[in-house]
Amino acid sequence: MGKVHRYKGADQADLWRKRTGRRMPTRRLPRPFLGLLFLGVGTLAATATQFVIQSTASLQATVTNWTEPLPGSMEGRASVIDGDTVEIAGQRIRFNGIDALESRQYCDDAKGFEYPCGRRAADALDTFLGASRPLRCSFVDRDRFGRLVGDCKRADGRGVQQWLVEQGLALDWPKYSGGAYAGQQASAKAAARGIWSGSFQMPWEWRAEHGDQGPSASKPLSLVSPNTLVQSWTCQPRRTCSQISSCDQAQWYLANCSWGRKLDRDGDGTACETLC
Repeated sequence: MGKVHRYKGADQADLWRKRTGRRMPTRRLPRPFLGLLFLGVGTLAATATQFVIQSTASLQATVTNWTEPLPGSMEGRASVIDGDTVEIAGQRIRFNGIDALESRQYCDDAKGFEYPCGRRAADALDTFLGASRPLRCSFVDRDRFGRLVGDCKRADGRGVQQWLVEQGLALDWPKYSGGAYAGQQASAKAAARGIWSGSFQMPWEWRAEHGDQGPSASKPLSLVSPNTLVQSWTCQPRRTCSQISSCDQAQWYLANCSWGRKLDRDGDGTACETLC
């Protein structure tokens, strides 16, 4: 039988145990280091959990948007998101058949100077809508991001899409409009209104070059007047009373969401009575 090799470290441990009757102490990490290690692991786990929760909620909201039937129409105070998108009662609405310059897009004016044409379009839209509220929209579809796509008019009956195109703030989008706004576009171009006074890139081409981030990256523009408050409550995903933080929020769901009546079990018109 071959010779048994022992490590020096093992011999030292045996000698220590025989002399002292105790086991040789093992080296341990300093407590501050262990605390930092546990804190880092905990933070990483919390971040991962939050990401999973948010991703699941976002996916659920998108799928529900695509599967729910279109509402017949909607009327309310509209908040401007960009030159062709507004929000009413927490619902994003994309104007049908037109395409406005993106909020981060720049154009050249008649003298060749750059200006923020996308932000200017949103600013002009905000002023236009503020002159005759509320806005009324009827819907034709949902886009690939789950937003409602609709035809919208001010309280005085003026069509929003027509006005945007004839002012040179948006373009007729034949792919979706079938040329419905070609006349307004020809008029704006002949009069050199808006973007037609200089040079610009088609917004759909600009998005292709800069990456189409979709509405998840869109936020109310800072240029929108302060009195145009963007409502943060939305009908998706569905919520229970335990997931709602205030009486006002519960009442908003009751009045605006198809599932809101489930929050008013006794049918007395007050949702989530423990909050109210």
